[in-house]
Amino acid sequence: MSKKTTDMNELDYLQAHEMSRRDFLMDMLAAGGMAAAGLMSPSMLSAAAQSADDEVVRIGYLPITDATSLLVAHAMGYFEEEGLKAEKPTLIRGWSPLVEAFSAGRVNLVHFLKPIPVWMRYNNNFPVKIMSWAHINGSGIVVGKHTGAESFADLAGMQIAVPYWYSMHNIILQMGLRHAGLKPVIKSQSEKLAKDEVNLQVMPPPDMPPALASKKIDAFIVAEPFNAAGELLAKGKMLRFTGDIWKNHPCCVVCMNEKVVKAKPVWTQKVMNAIVRAEIYAQQNKKEVAHMLSRNGKKYLPMPAKVVERAMTTYDEKTYASPAAIQNAAWGSGRIDFSPWPYPSATKFIVDSMNKTVVSGDSTFLKDLDPKFVADDLVDYHYVKLAMEKYKGWEKAPGIDISNPFEREEVIAL
Repeated sequence: MSKKTTDMNELDYLQAHEMSRRDFLMDMLAAGGMAAAGLMSPSMLSAAAQSADDEVVRIGYLPITDATSLLVAHAMGYFEEEGLKAEKPTLIRGWSPLVEAFSAGRVNLVHFLKPIPVWMRYNNNFPVKIMSWAHINGSGIVVGKHTGAESFADLAGMQIAVPYWYSMHNIILQMGLRHAGLKPVIKSQSEKLAKDEVNLQVMPPPDMPPALASKKIDAFIVAEPFNAAGELLAKGKMLRFTGDIWKNHPCCVVCMNEKVVKAKPVWTQKVMNAIVRAEIYAQQNKKEVAHMLSRNGKKYLPMPAKVVERAMTTYDEKTYASPAAIQNAAWGSGRIDFSPWPYPSATKFIVDSMNKTVVSGDSTFLKDLDPKFVADDLVDYHYVKLAMEKYKGWEKAPGIDISNPFEREEVIAL
C-alpha cells in the first residue's frame, strides 16, 4: 500500500470516528445564535442546570489534546488517590453536545474553549465556573501547500476554517488578519471576496485535514492533534503557532457547575487536586502522555501515536523555518504546555478581544460586559490555588515568574 493511500485511510478514519454530521449541524445552529445547549432557550438552559446527587466524577471531553489534564487524571488514578470514584471519560463529538451534556448534569467535569463559558454565563444565564486552565498554547494555523502562503498577508481572498465562533482560534486568527490589513468576513463560499477579505467558516476539526487535502479550504486553525494531522496526513504546512503569537495563552479551561462547587466544596477540592497533579505530570512527560492518550495506548483519542506525539513534542525552529512558524523561540514555550493557574489578565484580554471578533449570530451581550467583572465572577481561584500549594512542579511550566506566580502581563507578538 502506498504512503498516499495510507494517509487517506487515516483521514477517512478521523471523519468516521471523531464527529458526526448531526453534531456539526448542532454546532452550526448554536454558533448562529441558538442557545449553547443544542436548541435550548436561555431559560430552558438555566432550568437544566442540575447535577447528579452522587459524588462520582463524570468527565465529558472532545478528542483533542486540550482534554489532556482530565484524561491523565483518570488514566493515572489521581481521582481514586484523592478518595473519589471516577467513571470512564465520555468522548463527545462536538462542542454543543458537550455543553448540552454538561448543562443536563450528565457530566460534571469538562473542558471548554475559554470563550464558551463567557457565552454560557452571560448570554444564557448558566452557572458555569472556570476552575483552572486545562493547558496553554496547543494550536496552530495550517495552510495548504497549494496556497504558497508564508504569512498572514498571503491569506487574502482565501477560505479558512475555524472550529467554533466562540473560540480562542477565531480570536487569534482575526488578530493576525487585521494586523496584516485584511478583513475577516463570513460569507458563503460561492460569494466573491474583495481583495482584502478572508472568508471564515466553522468546520469540525476532523473535517479540516481532509478538506485541506482536497483544496475545499485553503487553511485552518484548530487545536492539536489536528494540526499535526494536517501536516502528516494532508501535507499542509504550519503557518504560525498560536502560542508564538500570544505568549502561553489559554485555550481550553476546566469547568464545573457553580451549584456543585458551592454544595460540595470538599469534593471539588479533591477534583482540583487531581487536575493539578495531572497537569504537572503531563508537562513533565509529554511523549509518554501522548502515547497513553493515542489509539496505540489507552485509546482516549482516536489518533495514532505518531500524530499525537508530534502534536505534543515537535516544536523547533529548524523544522518550522519555512514558513517561520516560530518567531519567538526565546519565550521558551512548547507546542503545548500545561499550567493550571487562570490568570485574570488573560480573561480580561479575552473579553475585550471578543468584542473585536467577527462571529455569526447575535453577540450584543458582549458589549455590556466589564472585563474585570468577568475575571472576578466567572473564574474560581480558590480551589486551584490550594491544589497548587499542595502539589508542586507546576512552577516549571514556561512563563511562570516564581517570585509572583499568580499575576502576569499578556504578551502579543503578531
